Amino acid sequence: MTVSPSPAELELEPAEAVTVFGDRLSIVRHFTNQLALHGEERGLIGPLELPRLWTRHILNSGVVAPLLQPGRVGDVGTGAGLPGIVLAAARPDVQFVLIEPMERRVTWLREQVSELELENVEIVRARAEESNVDAGLDQVTARAVSAFRKLLRLTAPLTRDGGELVLMKGANAQAEIDAAQKEMRRYKVTNARVQVLGEGVISEPTRVIRGDVRA
Repeated sequence: MTVSPSPAELELEPAEAVTVFGDRLSIVRHFTNQLALHGEERGLIGPLELPRLWTRHILNSGVVAPLLQPGRVGDVGTGAGLPGIVLAAARPDVQFVLIEPMERRVTWLREQVSELELENVEIVRARAEESNVDAGLDQVTARAVSAFRKLLRLTAPLTRDGGELVLMKGANAQAEIDAAQKEMRRYKVTNARVQVLGEGVISEPTRVIRGDVRA
């Protein structure tokens, strides 16, 4: 199943990938290799990402997997499948709804879902605010989409009453929460807090903003 990418500059698979993905690593490895082979030419990743593909993108996404609960999880602006495809590969017990408006990215996502035989993925081609995802999602994630205060209007309305936002963020995550108090009240998001994932496991820990959604 595994295809070895040709670019010599591709980052070697870190040893900690086994810790993060366990027996699902072979699937994630195949996806990573495909992204390395075709990501730049298809406009999915930039030319500078290959030397840090595992560290900055794959492991960064994978450490979020333990936060997800069995149910329906949406990934807004999933792009190349970061984190959506990585998380779906890591958590076959969770149903994922990948929301992405760009046709070429959606084509890629469908190809990967088929090739990786991921039976727990639904792909919706739409902007988040036009996606019409029914029944509400139990959790919603997003990575590198927008500032927290802007992201709230894209994610909170998709989340059921009592659901949770799990939004991947950078070093300024707490400042983003502080700047979003008005929007949090508007979209009824409470208990927003920063959680750092992967400390002591991966070289670049991941920060997420978690918040509870109340109708």
